[in-house]
Amino acid sequence: MPYWFELGYAGLFFASFLAATIVPFSSDAVVVGMVAGGYDAFWSITIATIGNTLGGMSSYGLGYLGKWSWIEKYLRIKKEKLEKMQIRIAKYTGLAAFLTWLPIVGDIIAVALGLLKINVYKVTIFMTAGKLARYIVIVYLWDIFF
Repeated sequence: MPYWFELGYAGLFFASFLAATIVPFSSDAVVVGMVAGGYDAFWSITIATIGNTLGGMSSYGLGYLGKWSWIEKYLRIKKEKLEKMQIRIAKYTGLAAFLTWLPIVGDIIAVALGLLKINVYKVTIFMTAGKLARYIVIVYLWDIFF
């Protein structure tokens, strides 16, 4: 039996948190494994959502610590262009934060939202909604097909 399974919901939380950071790991299999192994679907989805959202917000936080001057210097993007990008992304904050559940690019989106100093409350709400929807769909599909 996998180690995370023996840790129960704490293992699920940890796995979900790690999966939303730059660590390449899939929490989807862990959630399905927990439900298939007899753990409560509601609590598995809830705990995975909380862990994955906190992991995503840690990526947002890392981006928030970044400085625009670094982007200007190392990526050679002018401040005016960054400001225009910030306005555009602020307009689509909900969609961008919702899509942070996507593998690989979701982590990049979370860091970018932080780097551009997008409203933390909006990001948290929409990021949580996206991650919750993903886990609901995964568990629902598991129930249908297996």
